[in-house]
Formats: sequence, C-alpha cells, structure tokens
Amino acid sequence: MTTEPSSPACYAAEADDTYMGFASVEEILTVLNELLEAERAGARVALASARGLTNEDEIKLLRGVRDDEIRWCAMLFRHIRKNGGLPSLKCGAFFEKAMAISDLRERLQFLNRGQSWVVRKLRELMPRVRSDELHRDLKDMLQSHEANIGLTDTFLKNMPDPGSDTYSSG
Repeated sequence: MTTEPSSPACYAAEADDTYMGFASVEEILTVLNELLEAERAGARVALASARGLTNEDEIKLLRGVRDDEIRWCAMLFRHIRKNGGLPSLKCGAFFEKAMAISDLRERLQFLNRGQSWVVRKLRELMPRVRSDELHRDLKDMLQSHEANIGLTDTFLKNMPDPGSDTYSSG
C-alpha cells in the first residue's frame, strides 16, 4: 500500500492557482495596477474639482471621495508590492477626460461613472482572488465605492439647478 494520493482530486491542494480557476499573479498585478491608476486619477479629479468651490457640501463630498481614493491607492500599492510587482506611477486617462468637463454637476456624474467602472472591475476580479487578505481589502474597496456612488447620486439629486444663485461650478 502506498501513501501517495491515487486520484487527481487528491492533488487539488497542490494545484496551481490558474488550474484551480484563480487569477494568476501576473493577471492580479495587471488589474491592481489598472485600478491604482484609476484611483490616482479619481483622487486628482476630486482634489482639483474642490479647488475654488465655496459650497461646503460640495467641498465635503469631494474631500470624502479624495480621501477614499487615496486610501485605496495605498492599499493597492501595498498589495502590488507584496505580490512582487512594481506599482504604476501613472495617472489614468480618466483625469484628463474629467477635467475637460467644466460643469460640476456633469463632472460629478462622470466621476460616478468612473466609480462604477471600478465596481465592475472589482466584481470581475474578486471571485478569482485566492488570497484572503487581498479579497477582504478588495471587498472593502468595493463597498466604499458603492457607498460613494450612493452619496454622490443623493448629492446630485439635491444639487441646485445650474440657473439658481446657489449653484457653483468647478
């Protein structure tokens, strides 16, 4: 009698991540860097959009988004390094596109579309992440982005019309 496993299923614990349906380290690093660039762009959009505003509610919303984006940049940076990757120093093209929109309401709507893009990327990646730590952090990031989308949607519904005296543009 041998102590060797006799069937392929018994070797499952020794199988490589991609064989088991998980993303490869290279794929994870690619997506994490893509998300890092997007988060960096989102942080810059929020920071630049808040400059010159006088409405405290607008400033508070944009600061909250900026702070979250910075937090997720740090988390992504850490996981990229932990997985042996080199964190991208690029800022996503989203920044230039968003800053080309002069109307604050339209820019916030565009920012929310960017947040929704991140949510989609996270939902696609998460089922394929084997690391419990990375999965937990990505789940927190997902929930944070969903919350920010909701806050921005609510803010936009209550935002004064462009023709009113209380409207400000960034």
